[in-house]
Formats: sequence, C-alpha cells, structure tokens
Amino acid sequence: MLGRIIALLMKLGELQRLVCKMDIVSLLEEFVDLIRNEEVEVYNEFSLQHELGIFLRAKLTGNKVQFERNAKFFGITGTVKHEIDIVIYNENEKYAIELKYPLNGQYPEQMYSFVKDIKFMEQLKEAGFDGAYCVTLVQDKNFYSGNKVDGVYSYFRNENTIHGTIIKPTGKKDESIDVHGEYQVEWKSINNWKYYIVDM
Repeated sequence: MLGRIIALLMKLGELQRLVCKMDIVSLLEEFVDLIRNEEVEVYNEFSLQHELGIFLRAKLTGNKVQFERNAKFFGITGTVKHEIDIVIYNENEKYAIELKYPLNGQYPEQMYSFVKDIKFMEQLKEAGFDGAYCVTLVQDKNFYSGNKVDGVYSYFRNENTIHGTIIKPTGKKDESIDVHGEYQVEWKSINNWKYYIVDM
C-alpha cells in the first residue's frame, strides 16, 4: 500500500513538472506572437534577451528572472558553457533559456554553436534544472536550407535528430560535443524569419 502511495506521489510530481514545462513553452510561443504582431521589436540577440526577460518578469511574478547567471551560482560546474542567458527560479524550481539570433552568416560555426547551447541546456537539466530551453531566431535562409545537408548542416537543414558525437566543422577538428538525448529542430515561420524552440 505504501509503495503504491509513493508511486502515485512520484507520478503527481512528474505531472506537476510537466505542467510547469508546458507553461514555459507556451510563454515562449506567446512572446514569439508579440514579435509576429510587431508588438515587440527585436533586432539583435541583446534585444531578444532583454525583451524576453521583461516579458517573463511581467508574466512570472514571484519568480526571479535574471540575465547571464553563471551555472556555478547553482552549484553546477564542468559544463560546456557557463553563463545562462536567462534563468527563472524560485525556492522550488529553476529554468534556463539559451538564446541565439545570428546576424553575420558563419553557418557551420553558428550551427555548431546552436548544438553547444543544446548540450549546455541538457547538462543543466541533468544537474537538476526543472526545464531548459533553446530559442533560436534567424533571418538568413541558409541556416535552414541549402545544398549542403551533411555534417552539422544535417541537423538544421535536413531534420536529422541532434544526438551523439557532433564534430566541430571548422577550426580545431578534434573538438566535439557529445549529446546524450535526442533533440529535433522544427523551424517555424515568424514573418520573414524562422525560429525554433528546443525543450529539454
């Protein structure tokens, strides 16, 4: 009997965490709608970070919404990156968001950077974060279409699942990222741009 009660409580806890995660994703989509309807203007990554942070603070009263928090603040070390673009937390829960809004091409390098963000969020989730999300916004179609569809391009142009060992496409050829989970990039339209949200 006690075992069944514990199992039920664990299921309720999982459900509660799932509801919180879905709420964060729906808030991110709501923010995208503001951009789509031209109620919020974003023109670089800095503006995206701050406009989203302001929006989240207004929606998530009672929570701290902070920028560029070091993972060490939460007792987490050994991650592929250190600074979290946006962190939302209270006494019981914590969520992380990484943002990308590339403006200067550098397609394979930026794509590898997208993968690094996903790995970073995966590491935070594994270390106890309740949810972690990657939000990427692009204006250049070469991020999501083009003739080259192998290597790092395959995850963003060819709908391949991001998983396993991903080798850096330029520079140090011995650098790689090992992604434990499986993540799918689904590009969606927003006016003349495209974006995706990856939910860990």
